[in-house]
Amino acid sequence: MNILIIENEIYLAQSIASKLSDLSHNCDISSSTKEGLRGIPYDVVLLSTNISGQDIYPVIEAYKNAVVILMVSYVSNDTVSKPLAAGAKDYILKPFMIEELIRKIQHFQNHERLRRQNQTYERYLSHTFNSINVDEDLDKTELPLFICSGYQKYADAFAFRYAAHHDKTLQFISLSSAKAFSDIATLNDDSILFITDFQNLKKSEHKAFYELITGKKCIVASTDPIDNPPFKLIEIESESHLFDQGEILPIEEYVKYIMVHFQNRFPDTELSKKLGISRKSLWEKRKKYGIVKKK
Repeated sequence: MNILIIENEIYLAQSIASKLSDLSHNCDISSSTKEGLRGIPYDVVLLSTNISGQDIYPVIEAYKNAVVILMVSYVSNDTVSKPLAAGAKDYILKPFMIEELIRKIQHFQNHERLRRQNQTYERYLSHTFNSINVDEDLDKTELPLFICSGYQKYADAFAFRYAAHHDKTLQFISLSSAKAFSDIATLNDDSILFITDFQNLKKSEHKAFYELITGKKCIVASTDPIDNPPFKLIEIESESHLFDQGEILPIEEYVKYIMVHFQNRFPDTELSKKLGISRKSLWEKRKKYGIVKKK
């Protein structure tokens, strides 16, 4: 990371720079706020608030896209509260252990990485679901909720849009996982659970599953029809319209779709023949996709 240290106590600034450089950070030192306005982008700015007669606010404004950490000799409205309100991210009280400063820098480094990662995921999901229209009133739709869709992407779009609309965290669980029931029981009640692969549950497990999700905020998706679910059911998309969406499915998606929807209608010998693959390949793909064949 590129770090700017604005501190008029030169020994302190050099000590901080030396230890941060040992951790592979690039450090520059300025002894005044005016000198600190370099016009160079930095990831972190360590800003002393007790440089006599100097205004720290132009520095905070100039580096509003960086993590500004205040180095203060005492806590007051002028040294902490106002600068934080102006855009500084945190403060550390002098004298401090360098390890504590490093911890703060690493915290914001991780926060920035997660922020950028989250932005990437949001852009990707927005792009992925852009062509999907789900005609449902998200304000009036209550959970728990079942979604039956021949195309998993439709259920995914609904779940992510519902969570975003209600400003909630979405947590994903696949019922193909052996730990699914225990994971559902322990997850935070304030988040929305998006539970997929209901079609993989045995009928003998349905009652226990219904009892487990009663009272929880969850969206349950199935690619197979659901008989008499105890909660509201939305059928978003039918099989007959799967390939009428203006897009061409990748071969792997097509194979997966055929396996999920037709493996209980045809024996493996015939299904593999229709797909143009061997029975061994069919078994390997079933294992790869986590598809459970009902018995």
